[in-house]
Amino acid sequence: MFFKKPSNIDWIVVFLGNPGPKYAMTRHNAGFLTADAVEKKYGVRIDRSKHKALTAVCDVGGVRVLLMKPQTFMNLSGDAAGDAMRFYKLPPERLLVVSDDVHLPLGRIRIRPSGSAGGHNGLKDIIAKCGGEGFPRVRIGVGEVPPGWELVDWVLSVFRNQDAETILETAARAADAVECVITRGVQETMNRYNG
Repeated sequence: MFFKKPSNIDWIVVFLGNPGPKYAMTRHNAGFLTADAVEKKYGVRIDRSKHKALTAVCDVGGVRVLLMKPQTFMNLSGDAAGDAMRFYKLPPERLLVVSDDVHLPLGRIRIRPSGSAGGHNGLKDIIAKCGGEGFPRVRIGVGEVPPGWELVDWVLSVFRNQDAETILETAARAADAVECVITRGVQETMNRYNG
């Protein structure tokens, strides 16, 4: 009798956000907005409930990728990511996380091969539950917290007017960056998108 891996998934991409229509266009959901752009780009629906997330399997340049939108709320994102990593037996360097970043100007993208959570609770939970900081990430600038605002109020605020247009354009570029990480590697993606 032959035993094999549960499937031939080569990468897991976790898009961070909070589930539900109330959070749909908030700054904290830049990852989910990128997932929407990936759905359009590849003609898939991230709608299958598995690993505490909505998921889809997609071919990205000949590479089998599991796309995930955790349904655990931001602070428990590691539950979903860790469950999938254990199931597919993938190392941290095959986990790509897409998240918002309040330290970057609105519309800027930054790719990193690893690193700290930078105060982001979703990343913090993934680091704690998925074997450390050694996973690549695509961080999407949502603008710095304005004077007089609390961080939590800022990240849960809704994109409006020009900011909404900018973040949707940025999400489309972030979807391209996700493809680039998977097909060309983190270093080349950093060269193309970090600027």
